[in-house]
Amino acid sequence: MHATATATVAASASRVWAVLSDYEAMSDWAPGLKITVIRPGTPEPNGVGAQRRIQAVPGMAPLVEEIIAFEPDQRLSYRGVSGIPFRNYIGNVALRSTGSGTEISYTVSADNRLPGVAAVLAHGLLFGLKRAVNKAG
Repeated sequence: MHATATATVAASASRVWAVLSDYEAMSDWAPGLKITVIRPGTPEPNGVGAQRRIQAVPGMAPLVEEIIAFEPDQRLSYRGVSGIPFRNYIGNVALRSTGSGTEISYTVSADNRLPGVAAVLAHGLLFGLKRAVNKAG
């Protein structure tokens, strides 16, 4: 499965980045998710190697994701480490400055072939991020 959702927000890439890279605040824009950082990255705490635990559904085992790319104001990528129901799950968020703000491209991919699941994930996560950036404005 593979899907990309793209939107432009009237905000600088640094403002989008501030929202995107504040993992524990994701709980505010990804409704129903409780996120905690369980291992800091290097050299930045939210950088490469950081692991975040995501409690999505009460009673279900938490998901753990690890940051694999951390390029401030440009790109954030993560991979599923445990609890992810999809093999080789990867998320990638790319930011590109435009004349009217910042274009956000949110891509999710995995080996599984579940029609529509990737699109729902990509669009849902992008919608929440976009709303949080606009709210932070």
